[in-house]
Amino acid sequence: MTTPRAQLSPVPARQAAACMCDHGDVCSSFAPGHALHLIQARLAAATTAGWTDALVTGLDRAAGIVQVQTLEGEILSLWNAGGAALEVEPGQPVAVHTRWNVLAIGALRYNVARA
Repeated sequence: MTTPRAQLSPVPARQAAACMCDHGDVCSSFAPGHALHLIQARLAAATTAGWTDALVTGLDRAAGIVQVQTLEGEILSLWNAGGAALEVEPGQPVAVHTRWNVLAIGALRYNVARA
């Protein structure tokens, strides 16, 4: 005869989840501004009408912020934890996919959040 096992109640999470980039490692989150998800990259590539050409107008490398001005004159402050601010220089042309929040710097793609 078997003895019934005691049911353990689920333990609630006591800490908020943190991305590994907060600890100097590679992003473990696909939240805006963190790692670029494969599906997000494919959607941005498939919807070419969403891309907007822009020029880099300002940088805050320590904070991970890239400020761009679109050719229509709109200024966007974009944040990325993965080093997008380290890859550009003021005056450099870039492209921003405003629907899927992707910043294109040449062949590189970054998930960005509006700062």
